[in-house]
Amino acid sequence: MPLHRLIDAALNRAGEGIRTLEDIARFILDDAKTSSELKHLRHDLRGVADSIWSSDQTIWSRDTAGDVGTHTNTASEQARGDLSDVAAAATRRGAEALRSLEEVAKLDHPATATVLEAFRYRLYDLGAWVERRVGGGADQWRLCLVLTESMCTLPWQEVLTAAIEGGVDCVQVREKRMDAASLLERTRAVMGICQLAGVPVIVNDRLDVALAAGADGVHLGQQDLPIAEARTQCGRRLIIGLSTHGVAEASAAVKSGADYIGIGPIYTTPTKPDLVAAGLGRVSETLPLIGSLPHLAIGGIHPVHISDVAAAGAKGVAVGGAICGSKDPAATAAACLQVESATKA
Repeated sequence: MPLHRLIDAALNRAGEGIRTLEDIARFILDDAKTSSELKHLRHDLRGVADSIWSSDQTIWSRDTAGDVGTHTNTASEQARGDLSDVAAAATRRGAEALRSLEEVAKLDHPATATVLEAFRYRLYDLGAWVERRVGGGADQWRLCLVLTESMCTLPWQEVLTAAIEGGVDCVQVREKRMDAASLLERTRAVMGICQLAGVPVIVNDRLDVALAAGADGVHLGQQDLPIAEARTQCGRRLIIGLSTHGVAEASAAVKSGADYIGIGPIYTTPTKPDLVAAGLGRVSETLPLIGSLPHLAIGGIHPVHISDVAAAGAKGVAVGGAICGSKDPAATAAACLQVESATKA
């Protein structure tokens, strides 16, 4: 009887923790993929439990009134600062309960204990994903300006100001040839313009400069610092984006904890002459892998391409040369957004 009480309580706690994460993924994040994975985990757990422990015995052993732990609470159990705390608490609750079930299963069902261990690791990964997504990170930008002075027809300050007027909602400072000191100065100048409009600033490649400038984030390439290492230096202080060039890199980016994904190159681009344009298929093949994670299609995108890119499913695009090289950056930016809105209407 006492053992069945333990199993019953642990199953309930595990299910409650998983269901809380499932509801966050479903109703808060609108993430069908993660919600489905959590639902399957919950049902898999119940199926495995029913195969080795009689549900009649566990339910009839339940004694809530006689549970000595019912009235034992701590201050931390009653406090949640935000949804990230809710997700973290749900993951801990579920994982701790799974560990209890795993240990009990070792008494008579060692093979099932191994299955329960695998469930626990699935929950760790899914819980961490949900926690990261509700704990800040990147918004889903619609139009990110990739700002490079050498590509600008007008002075870069005029391009930036006009692009923001045209509707750009994120700016990436991409100056590959600048030394650290010059890039720091440039980033601070860009931030001075963007902060007045509430537009976030991302620094290309240079985590050190992003931190020193107090920028909103850093965009890393496949050959740059790995995200895990970047996190040890910046924690959650910076949004971290990662360029990907195919499904394998996109899947790895999700697992590594990227806050948003760059998908490309969609079209031929002079900034990445060594990469072959992947076409719109890259968008459609990548989106199912990344779920609700913010993303930007990138690579040679002009206003004329926006409708096709949006039709392929992309919710945001990064545009460099088309806006920087325009004599009317505001109009070009606005044109990108108008075409996108018309396509999604």
